[in-house]
Amino acid sequence: MNIATGIPTAGQARCPAVSTQEIIARDKVKAPGWVTEESYEYLGSEDVSSERYTSKAYQDEEFKRMWTRTWQFACREEHIPEVGDYYVYDIGPYSFIVTRVTKTEIRAYFNACLHRGTMLRAPGTEGNARDFTCSFHGWGWNIDGSNKNIVCPWDFPHADPKEYSLPEARVETLGGFVWINMDPDAPTLREYLGSDALRHIEAWRMEDRYIVCHVMKPIPANWKLNSEAFLEGYHVFATHPQVAAASADANAQYDILGENVSRYIAPLGVLSPHFEGKLTEQEVLDQCAVGNSSLVADRPKVPEGATARQVLADMYRMMFEKATNTDLSNISDCEMLDTLSYTIYPNTYIFPGISLPLVYRFRPNPDNHRESIYEVMFFQPKPKDGSAVSPAEPVKLTRDQSFKDAAGMDPDFGAILDQDTDNLILQQGGLEASAKPGITLGNYEEVRVRHFEKFIDKYMAMEPKLPEWKKLQRR
Repeated sequence: MNIATGIPTAGQARCPAVSTQEIIARDKVKAPGWVTEESYEYLGSEDVSSERYTSKAYQDEEFKRMWTRTWQFACREEHIPEVGDYYVYDIGPYSFIVTRVTKTEIRAYFNACLHRGTMLRAPGTEGNARDFTCSFHGWGWNIDGSNKNIVCPWDFPHADPKEYSLPEARVETLGGFVWINMDPDAPTLREYLGSDALRHIEAWRMEDRYIVCHVMKPIPANWKLNSEAFLEGYHVFATHPQVAAASADANAQYDILGENVSRYIAPLGVLSPHFEGKLTEQEVLDQCAVGNSSLVADRPKVPEGATARQVLADMYRMMFEKATNTDLSNISDCEMLDTLSYTIYPNTYIFPGISLPLVYRFRPNPDNHRESIYEVMFFQPKPKDGSAVSPAEPVKLTRDQSFKDAAGMDPDFGAILDQDTDNLILQQGGLEASAKPGITLGNYEEVRVRHFEKFIDKYMAMEPKLPEWKKLQRR
């Protein structure tokens, strides 16, 4: 604070309404420590260049400098529960066969025959295999990556089968997610996440959940624009008027949890600062019924002296206990209600809350820097009896379809996603047309966008690092 003027210095200004932590502190069932922490960092006020969203050359360099060095969510462990199960993960020009080699070991092979480069499995496929045989000339590999056969070996005295094992990316698992990294020299996944974020992730026990709805859709916008649309709640007031009044937006919380992770907390069932003095607690609760048929049917009332947030938390707890056959009495009101969004750079978003159990993933189109793939995955708890579960098959929408068209998607939530992606079409076009060479970001509400671009800058300043066969072969 500048004592002379009384004006906050850069990065210190906050919405004058009640803070996220003050809202959470009033809850009946208290939040765990990982929720009540705050970790903001002022990262400057300079404009961010628009070129990174509009230049194909820039995206091409990202593939060489950033994607080859970072940890990425490739699939879930429930995608490959049995030995020989595989799942093809595609990211830009790269493709990997992620397969379970033993009950306890998962490997990720570069998806290319070592003869003439044909993909061993088609992009976006999954299944079970005894081996990986090339459809072109029949060269084959065992599921442990060792060479199984070279057709007409007499003609390849220069190709020693012992040296022709499939090159591998690094693999680690955490929270039921399978992560890969193409860089043999990269830090471990846990080092990459950092101790603070790792402590949060381990507390969620995402390994006890599985995918019940998976929707994929191409979006006509650069992958970073697509991703950054979900790094802030600043857009809620203008973009989502049907739900804007009943959640914290201007007073949401933003945290930086190390170089590669950031967080957003937006309490639900509270009056937005934009609507101060305009709605009663009952009207706030009524607006929370949007997208929730159970609340619409029951028409709950807010007792005198109570709050919409507490009524909503109690109702959600009962509703989800019944739906999942689990005891949620010790789950905090914040975890029951609020938007808790963690971004693990470069392209994974995890929402570990109970009412919004989501994961987003964003992937660039290597052939068109103005298009990216947006994936939405809904999770629910695994059965308490330990019975096997199968993740939902992806629903692949076309560019022109609505998210509301996807089987398993709540129509009201689908409408919200449509509002977000409609903005992206206009944003990509606007950046192409603009005379202004950069975007201007808020110091607090859009700090995660700046933090994300700082992450990109770090890798773009490095020399290209392409996969090297000899370094990637298993020792």
